[in-house]
Amino acid sequence: MKIQKSFHDETVGAVYVVPTPIGNLEDITFRALKVLETASLIAAEDTRNTRKLLNHFELGTPMISYHEHNKLDREDQLLQRVERGETIAIVSDAGMPAISDPGMELVVAAIEKDLPVVVLPGANAALCALVGSGLPSDEFHFYGFLPRKKKEKASELERLKNIQATILLYESPYRLKDTLKALQEFLGNRRITVARELTKRFEEYVRGSMEEILSWAEDHPPKGEFCLVVEGADEAVEQDDNLWWSHLSIPAHVNYYIEEKSMTNKEAVKLAAKDRAMPKREVYQAYHIDDV
Repeated sequence: MKIQKSFHDETVGAVYVVPTPIGNLEDITFRALKVLETASLIAAEDTRNTRKLLNHFELGTPMISYHEHNKLDREDQLLQRVERGETIAIVSDAGMPAISDPGMELVVAAIEKDLPVVVLPGANAALCALVGSGLPSDEFHFYGFLPRKKKEKASELERLKNIQATILLYESPYRLKDTLKALQEFLGNRRITVARELTKRFEEYVRGSMEEILSWAEDHPPKGEFCLVVEGADEAVEQDDNLWWSHLSIPAHVNYYIEEKSMTNKEAVKLAAKDRAMPKREVYQAYHIDDV
């Protein structure tokens, strides 16, 4: 068990997790600016983007890059400075670090070394989209970006389709249409809100059924970064001994029979289709979706 008193001894170094605006620079907090100003070093996902933010607020704090491709190499270097009593502020390009952005590994490593981790409140695109969607916000499931490859995406959607909580996703404009089509295929014609360019001049919420949003996306070339807020399932799937496979995707279900029961692909598809009361053709197609 570990207990952290964040401000018990302010002479001790710390890792500060600092959210930055997701579009509108006025959304940064006074406290975030103070931490960015007084930190010994800012670990930034992209120093070029963060430099624009610092220049806007006339801050000259030193920076170092900390991103997906070098985060493990930087970890020891940053934590050694914290152990010497320095304050490290970690920022992503926009929003809360560690939420679909680098940061989680550094937080975990700091906790393991009994170093303080102080998280500041601030901007987050998913929560803005959820509250503005009009869909239930009392319970939600944040997923972030779905896998890019079709087979992996299908597997994840098969797993997500029975969740009763509102589902929050991120998506790029380049994959929006494909993701909407996959959502309709696996989740059905649910209510969905698409939010884009949040807090910016062209902020837009599009609310409707999955079919309506798909039609809208066909007529309006996607621009900007998107948050998708999807209505949860109506009812939870009953799980009993006869539905031992209910937590598995279709590909994982078929692979279970192949790997654990030494069945051929054909035999495994046939039995998985029987378990799910689905046509063999549909199970076969789901299992053999080509990667892109």
